[in-house]
Amino acid sequence: MTVSFNSTTLVLASGSPRRQQFFKDMGFEVLIRLKEVEEFYPPSLKAKEIPLFLAKLKAEALVGSLAAHELLITSDTIVWNQGQALGKPKNVEQAIEMLSSMSEGSHEVFTAVCFHYQGKQTHCIQETKVTFSRLSLEEITFYVNHFKPFDKAGGYGIQEWIGLIGISAIKGNYNNVVGLPTELVYQELKKILGTPKLN
Repeated sequence: MTVSFNSTTLVLASGSPRRQQFFKDMGFEVLIRLKEVEEFYPPSLKAKEIPLFLAKLKAEALVGSLAAHELLITSDTIVWNQGQALGKPKNVEQAIEMLSSMSEGSHEVFTAVCFHYQGKQTHCIQETKVTFSRLSLEEITFYVNHFKPFDKAGGYGIQEWIGLIGISAIKGNYNNVVGLPTELVYQELKKILGTPKLN
């Protein structure tokens, strides 16, 4: 199964295996092109402004390398909890602290995706609300030690054990919490490139 937009090549600037798999599952063949970027954002930014800033920052590092037939896709995801952005935890203690702060409450997951094609930039942002039931310290520690969620915003993967036993409600797009709002990305690509060819 392949889904393509004629001669346009999709370039994905993400080392995330989950995002790469999503594009594969949607039928897209993508080129992976990476460039290290320091993910710093102004402290005045809040909620969805943060991943949008970072997605644009990642794009700036690569847009000069694009050929005319290439469309660049960059993205960033954050967890917004109690007025704070939770990125990727740096260690076990930070992951436990993040999950403890989300226990028995709701938080928002924001993903911003930027598209660069032939000198033009567009973007989309998805928000999903996630509610955790009460998580004991033993459960949180067990999860962190076994699953080591240090590459995940907020210190958890909804598709993993903690999501199976701890999430009581979700409002919005599930795939967004995993790392990519797939339906929104597909619709945006259609807006930019027209009707795809399905084989």
